[in-house]
Amino acid sequence: MGFPVSMKDDAARGNGPTPSPSRKREGDPSRAALVAQARETIVKGSQSFAMASKIFDRETRERVWLLYAWCRRCDDLADGQALGHDMTEVADPQARLEEIRSKTDAALAGETTGDNCFDALAVVANECGIPRDYIDDHIAGFALDADGWVPESEEDLLRYCYHVAGIVGMMMAIVMDVAPDDEATLNRAKDLGLAFQLANIARDIGEDAANGRCYLPRDWLAEKDIDPDNPIDPAHRPALAALAGRLAEMAGKYEESARRGTPELPFRSAWAVLAAAGIYGDIARKVAASGEAALDKRVFTTRREKFRWLRRGFQQARNRHRLYGDPR
Repeated sequence: MGFPVSMKDDAARGNGPTPSPSRKREGDPSRAALVAQARETIVKGSQSFAMASKIFDRETRERVWLLYAWCRRCDDLADGQALGHDMTEVADPQARLEEIRSKTDAALAGETTGDNCFDALAVVANECGIPRDYIDDHIAGFALDADGWVPESEEDLLRYCYHVAGIVGMMMAIVMDVAPDDEATLNRAKDLGLAFQLANIARDIGEDAANGRCYLPRDWLAEKDIDPDNPIDPAHRPALAALAGRLAEMAGKYEESARRGTPELPFRSAWAVLAAAGIYGDIARKVAASGEAALDKRVFTTRREKFRWLRRGFQQARNRHRLYGDPR
């Protein structure tokens, strides 16, 4: 898939200083305690990711949980929600952004923050050498929301998706032992994050609008004569459903592109990634198939559907070199 030049440059950066190891102090949470809470966070925050994460080897799985916990906590703070649910309109977005920044800085400086999800970031960043600029790029996505930013174009939308999800894919790739200078594989990891976020946006159009947000590009809305200040007006439903389908189609293309990075991953990591791609890809496919109904009720995948992707992901991982070839 193609990206704006700035996004391609971001993937190749990865050279920022990594955090210094923190010093353990009496009363600090143990790594085991942080892992246990991180596991609880992913189980409650995303059944899809929680199921796929079980496939990783133990060390990678724990690190994935630790990174997820920080991402989940930042998102919850920014959106006024709990574990990804019950989003509310936020009255103090800049204060919440400052909390994210200050706790992240403190954790990476080796301080105990009193918030285990931020302390979890310090552990996984130190163990895996996650570049600091990756972490800052993720926070930049929350800054866009805090500033009331809206995408004017598809390129704007993709840049936002990069910050809130594409860079998370890249950090997860680092956790899976992808080298920071392996631009081709990191770009495929970024594609997977973009696919997930595009699926999220397609799924959550109605919920976002109810909370004063619309992530559909303004030029898309103009093409369909949709009022950006009231996109869920009943008169707009057919056009809005068409745009949700357009997002879902984009998500599918990025999902397919992401699969080309799996030959560079260890078997269990590739299996987990392919299972997650299929599970989350089904969300986008269901949005497209549901039409206007997807605007009223959140689409999800069933437990049986998730298990089916665990099986399919296993076979795809076994044959990934033949199926997906070189990530470049």
